[in-house]
Amino acid sequence: MKGMSGIPQDFDPEAPEDFDSAHRDYARLRRECPVAHTDGLGGFWALTRYEDVKRAASDSVTFITSVQNVIPRVAYTGRRPPLHLDPPQHTPYRRALNPLLGAERSESFAPKTREIARELLAPMVAKGGGDICGEFSSHFPVRVFGEWMRMPPRSLETLHDAGRAFILSVHQNRPETMKETSLRLYDMARELIALRRAEPDDPALDPTSALLAARHEGAPLPEEMIVGTVRQVLVVGMVAPMVMIGSICVHLTRHPELQDQLRVDPGLIGDALEEFLRLYSPYRGFARTAVRDVELCGRTIPAGEAISLLYASANRDEAVFPQGDQFVMNRPNIAEHLAFGRGPHNCPGIHLGRMQLRVALEELLAATPRGFTLDGAITMSRWPEIGALAVPLRFG
Repeated sequence: MKGMSGIPQDFDPEAPEDFDSAHRDYARLRRECPVAHTDGLGGFWALTRYEDVKRAASDSVTFITSVQNVIPRVAYTGRRPPLHLDPPQHTPYRRALNPLLGAERSESFAPKTREIARELLAPMVAKGGGDICGEFSSHFPVRVFGEWMRMPPRSLETLHDAGRAFILSVHQNRPETMKETSLRLYDMARELIALRRAEPDDPALDPTSALLAARHEGAPLPEEMIVGTVRQVLVVGMVAPMVMIGSICVHLTRHPELQDQLRVDPGLIGDALEEFLRLYSPYRGFARTAVRDVELCGRTIPAGEAISLLYASANRDEAVFPQGDQFVMNRPNIAEHLAFGRGPHNCPGIHLGRMQLRVALEELLAATPRGFTLDGAITMSRWPEIGALAVPLRFG
């Protein structure tokens, strides 16, 4: 069927989904139409196979991010480095933030992260369950991120509410609400920057101070770009852990034997987590734009048109990961998964993200020695994420 663009409509990104349906559709596309097109969500091309996604993510000369970086388009309120810029323009912002996101520093937050996890799980344990996303994983990364950002505690509830409102408006594809909620987050960014100017902090410890202290070719970073970066940082680390934890919990309710295995031998959790990241990669809507016509799999993508890098599909590509839709502990090539992206825009928070997910899973399993089961309907996220937004659980 052809859409308004005159190009065949290979899939519908706005169709209702359950926990498995999108993955079934992506498997079909990998087999039959690996470079797919749709008029949905503003119109875009989708790369579904591993090698094509990896190539586009790695080639920042041909596939740029500065035109459109996510599907659906959500950048209505200003440029937000580093995601919205291409190399080398994005590099000063990554250079300022990367030292604060290294493996050793990320692990230094593990004790506080564990404390936060136990605090949030305690009321769920007391009442025998609840929505692991709404009651735990929507708050958990905000609290951890607040520690990393060295935010005043009074700001965390506002960040949670504003960030969640923005995320929901994106999932509902409501542009006016996206603008409104994004501007609230910009206000928070400006307040945090003003606080750091009034009360300077150590740039080796504080991300906002690091951006203020950064120099590029001898000059400070532009003020509006610092605001955009802090705005980006405030929300980017909230969504993926929330969705990932929900999806992991759905999987574990379907496979109680794996729950038991990980409780008995917590040393397996790190390896299991990598397979969960591959199997339930939470992003499908990161976008690029080709600067010239590009031919892939026999189809020509015209220059200037949006392209989605379907990480969630690429990580199940059977040509790279045999039995790609199955959980396989200790896959020999698990390090090749693309859950954190590739190339110059790979996720800078890879170590902080892994630490959060590991601690969350350790504490959830420890808090539920009699196991947990699904206790109601799952609510699914929409583009640009993929995974569970609400997962009601019954403990024991």
